[in-house]
Amino acid sequence: MTHSHQRPANQRGVTLIELLVGITIGLLTIAVAMGALMVSRGVSGTVSDASDIQQQASYAFRVMGQQLRQAGSLKLKLAAAKDPSDTTPPLVGDPVAFETSFTAGDGSTFTLATDTLRGLDTPGAGEYALTVGYRNYTEPVYTSASEQSLQRNCLGENGTTALVQSRFILNTATNELRCAGTGQPQPIIRNVAAFQVRYLMQTAAGSGSPNMRYVDAATVSADPLGWAQVFGVEVCLVLYGNEPIDLPAGSTYTDCDGATAVNMTTLAAPRNRRMHMVFRNVYQLRSQGLAG
Repeated sequence: MTHSHQRPANQRGVTLIELLVGITIGLLTIAVAMGALMVSRGVSGTVSDASDIQQQASYAFRVMGQQLRQAGSLKLKLAAAKDPSDTTPPLVGDPVAFETSFTAGDGSTFTLATDTLRGLDTPGAGEYALTVGYRNYTEPVYTSASEQSLQRNCLGENGTTALVQSRFILNTATNELRCAGTGQPQPIIRNVAAFQVRYLMQTAAGSGSPNMRYVDAATVSADPLGWAQVFGVEVCLVLYGNEPIDLPAGSTYTDCDGATAVNMTTLAAPRNRRMHMVFRNVYQLRSQGLAG
């Protein structure tokens, strides 16, 4: 019997060069994937930053708008006819206007110059850039046997006084827009780089050629009837994000004054190389200068 012996097939592994080539290709693939991940994260962070900034601005304008649209307002008498013996303001059919003054039941006095609307361009310690006030009153509420007040200030508070007041200020140490009601100011939004208020003031109304212009608080205060001649309030906010951005040198935005170019690449922390967005809103006052 003849036996044939087959020679086993040769076995062969990868060479060192092939191993190095494989490792190199793998590392390149990982590098490309990491680069794409970082770009994706940067874009996602920027989009999230922009969305957060817009939401904060919307909230701030809503809070301030609620107060400004009520500025100087008073309770309307909605009776179908006026009682001839009733001489207390407002009269039936009177428009809602600035109240020049009134004395509440507790003896406190509400005055136009200090309580309805006022502002300061450069407020000092304990002062506020914008102050808004309106009459507090009670009305029938179906959930209560007694009349309740539904008026609220910027912090949702309702005091027991005849005046509902909200005071706004930018805390430059913490970059927070704060509002004070019956107590200490509380932050309502963060990352605020600028807060500017201008007033739409009408003068020479009786001349037949009224003049409407935007002015600062100092100009309004210098006129004896200044605050009674304010038809609207313009609020400007500059908000910035949290995510650092690879900005080209010299990247700027225009500040609230409409003229100053602010270089985002040279700002101090925490605003350096952050997204900045400018928001502006104008609120028409329901008084429309009627008290003037």
